[in-house]
Amino acid sequence: MRNMTTAAQRQSYAISLSAFLCSMLLLVMISILMLIVVRGAAYFWPEPIEQLVYTSAESGEQKQVYAQTSLHQTAPHKVWQLQYSDARFPFGNKALVNADVLKSRRNAADAASVRLHDGRQLFARPLTVTMPQSHPFSAERFAKAQQHELALSQQIEQIRVQELAAIHIKLAEYDRRNVEKEAPAREKLRAQFAHWHKKILALEEERNAYTLQVAFANQQRYTLPLADIASLEFVSRLSWMEKWGVAFDNIAVFLTESPKQANTAGGVFPALFGTVLMVFLMTIIVTPFGVLAAVYLSEYAPDNGFTAAIRISVSNMAGVPSIVYGVFGLGFFVYTLGGNLDALFFTEQLPAPTFGTPGVFWAALTMAILTLPVVIVATEEGLQRVPDGLKAGSYALGATKAETIMRTILPIASPGIMTGVILAIARAAGEVAPLMLVGAVKFAPNLPVDGEFPYLHLERQFMHLGVLIYDGAFHSQTDAKGAPMMFAACLLLLAVVFVLNIVAVILRTRLRKRYLVG
Repeated sequence: MRNMTTAAQRQSYAISLSAFLCSMLLLVMISILMLIVVRGAAYFWPEPIEQLVYTSAESGEQKQVYAQTSLHQTAPHKVWQLQYSDARFPFGNKALVNADVLKSRRNAADAASVRLHDGRQLFARPLTVTMPQSHPFSAERFAKAQQHELALSQQIEQIRVQELAAIHIKLAEYDRRNVEKEAPAREKLRAQFAHWHKKILALEEERNAYTLQVAFANQQRYTLPLADIASLEFVSRLSWMEKWGVAFDNIAVFLTESPKQANTAGGVFPALFGTVLMVFLMTIIVTPFGVLAAVYLSEYAPDNGFTAAIRISVSNMAGVPSIVYGVFGLGFFVYTLGGNLDALFFTEQLPAPTFGTPGVFWAALTMAILTLPVVIVATEEGLQRVPDGLKAGSYALGATKAETIMRTILPIASPGIMTGVILAIARAAGEVAPLMLVGAVKFAPNLPVDGEFPYLHLERQFMHLGVLIYDGAFHSQTDAKGAPMMFAACLLLLAVVFVLNIVAVILRTRLRKRYLVG
């Protein structure tokens, strides 16, 4: 049978098919990125508050509420998702309502979005501010009352941190030394504790006098302590530029605060900090080991079957499922190495483990082993690209093998090394499964870095953006803001990987210009 197409036509078809598939892949990637950007931006953008009247599907009665709305479904019927507040459910509850049961919708310019410190949200009309006398609500009175309340809260926190914390530390030390309960030193500490506790109770009573009274759409009233309020915004009155200002404020809160409401509100600072710290530690660990292994395979190892087996093993390590590395890290690093370190150096803390429990150091080591094949392969490829003439010239000038490697081969191969580091960073920043076994947790009370000696606490557990996204997306859908926050965290994770890669690419470009061009 005669071939109906020529070689040139077949080549053209193959090129066209490849271009089509690449275009489709690019469109899919752009679509995914746009979805993450649009859904994530919804977490920061202030939505207007509406006053709605609708017929409840549960009781059949008409309900009047302040709510923020979003279109949930378009077929077969238009369904609205409401995040609303009323006397029975004050804090941002959600409901799905068919469009045909909505009796009226109008903009509620007099209603405010009141966000609490714990992440909960309330939509209501402010009535009075008590400070401690009651006054009609105004922005100036509210700001003044918040300043007074904040000063009282700072006094309370100062007493707890500077006075009560020191008393607790001394009492714990007495417990370790088995000091008698009736000892004069204990009695003195108890007296100091009682004094400062009484002072805190008096300040808290004074602070509780500062309140905000609000009214819901059905005119029922509700009183909030000012100490619980983080922000109050009349979002329906905001201009376009003011909305941008609120959005940037929300971004600042998102980047600087801790997660709240089961990881569906608040910020992601501990997870962002933990992700960057873990990647930084992993990079410090994996780079020298990866480079040394590649140098051995390329420059020292004999060309025999054993070396070929090593190269095959390194390549196969890149295909091992990441959860296997997590199990290895838990069994070897945490239980074996960590347990032995506790037995040798931290016997006073036993049976409570110090290093014999998942922590940021073990997570960094596990991720270093996971990404080690990537660094080795990329570095070895870079070493093989070094011209043999340069090596021969270095040897001809009297340089030893070690000097040739350090001063000639490695500088020229540095762009390839940076390529491996870039790939390792991208891989480590997005992993979730192994980290959940060796140190990453849903919530960590303390950061791995603080002002307490030795400042960097490698034994502590940490939060990670990938784990936060996984937990929030699948286990913590407790309010309507949960999904947008997860998309916002996804966007932040992409930004972190992008920034780290950009830094590595800039370094690689400078190294290439220095050693290959100039």
